[in-house]
Amino acid sequence: MKFKKITGQFFPTLFILAMCFSVAAQQLSGQGSKNELPEIGVVASDAISLDKEQQVGDILMRQLRGQAPVINDPLLEEYIQDLGNRLVAQADNVKFPFEFFLINSPEINAFAFFGGHVGVHTGLIYNADNESELASVLGHEVAHVTQRHIARSIQARQKSSPLQIASLFGSLLLAMANPEAGIAALSVGNAAAAQASINYTRANEKEADRVGMRILSQAGYDPRAAATFFGKLAAKYRVRSKPPQFLLTHPLPESRIADARSRANSFPNRRIRENLRFHLVKARIQARFYSNPTNNIIHFGSQLRKNQYVFREAAEYGLALSHFEDENYQAADAIISSLLKEDPENLFYLDTATDIALAQDQYKKAITMLKAQTERTPRNRVLTLNLANALMKSGEHDEATTLLKDYLLINPTHFLSMQLLADAYGQSGQMLEMHQSKAEVYVSVAAYDRAIDELHSAYNFATERKLEKQRIRARIDQLRDARNRLKTL
Repeated sequence: MKFKKITGQFFPTLFILAMCFSVAAQQLSGQGSKNELPEIGVVASDAISLDKEQQVGDILMRQLRGQAPVINDPLLEEYIQDLGNRLVAQADNVKFPFEFFLINSPEINAFAFFGGHVGVHTGLIYNADNESELASVLGHEVAHVTQRHIARSIQARQKSSPLQIASLFGSLLLAMANPEAGIAALSVGNAAAAQASINYTRANEKEADRVGMRILSQAGYDPRAAATFFGKLAAKYRVRSKPPQFLLTHPLPESRIADARSRANSFPNRRIRENLRFHLVKARIQARFYSNPTNNIIHFGSQLRKNQYVFREAAEYGLALSHFEDENYQAADAIISSLLKEDPENLFYLDTATDIALAQDQYKKAITMLKAQTERTPRNRVLTLNLANALMKSGEHDEATTLLKDYLLINPTHFLSMQLLADAYGQSGQMLEMHQSKAEVYVSVAAYDRAIDELHSAYNFATERKLEKQRIRARIDQLRDARNRLKTL
């Protein structure tokens, strides 16, 4: 699906102020001995409870959606969530569902914060050579969350000035989602507190390294990938004046890399087969977010001519996407049609075939193709949203809204689905429902004043529908309460 790039500047000041309890988990990991893990749920409970952690995590995620370049691409969303879930399944002390999401940034970085939220920069995926290397970083972040390093860090700083903590924590999380803005914010904070935080981090990353490697191995990945990836990064950027954000938040002295190698040797040695899906994701990121279509066509074409690829299919897929971005639909279609013959149920190929058909106004072709696959795998995110989009393009708005409402019953916070639903209502002239749906889109980015404005507009379209007016008034009251609670966090 040729998704919308949905970001906004809804509340720049509120974003910083509301982060007084937030911090990058990898930057502020808690103190723990080598052989004793903390009693999770008891440690740091006096600093912040699990319920409060979830509340703060939820509001921070909403604000990140409005502030940072969060990617709303069903294929990439599904991939990173599936990978993350595979790791979480092997973790102990999981207290809440994890949400993994992607940030469009070339920085090599990942970060975790309250409530099981883990952000992954596209630059991290782009620079990883295989899925085990990517998984090694995610496993590390999962460990930060399950060990409650954020709460333990707050507890360790309870004697510090609250304003100092607020400034430091807010700028640190912003730095991971938007490095230039975050580093600028950090530079105006208390230098001594910042240095103490860095020192504290370097002394306590070991616990996340140790727990993360166990998670990585138990999930079926190569535990040696952590040392391999870290070693490559350290060697690549050792002599550069500006290291990547990952090395600022995850310092990699030789002793830490050596520890990772030594620790990996205690796990079973296994050969991991290369993963086509990972390389398709890398190709998609290259074609959609990096460089320009002309350069990408040259890049993938060169890979194919010189046989410099892990999977031929991934290079061809990247070339097809690049041709699509260049609006050469005939060239893109020729490649994707060939790939679909080899693998007719591959969602990456189906997604691009749908985009090509829609770009050429071949709506029925796209709908027929997607419905055939949806019957085999109902409620799949990629197929559902592609089909809803195709139905909207063909003017079949009622079927599109039914499909989206059904999907949102299971995934009530999915941002792109909510926006598509609002668009479908608007295109079909259902103004009451459109304003109500737009309100929920704004709620998902914590823009409560705008959401309330949309509900007031919806109220005006309710006319004589008294029950609907009561529901709207009740929802407005709920949002006012949510806005007030936000100020107390």
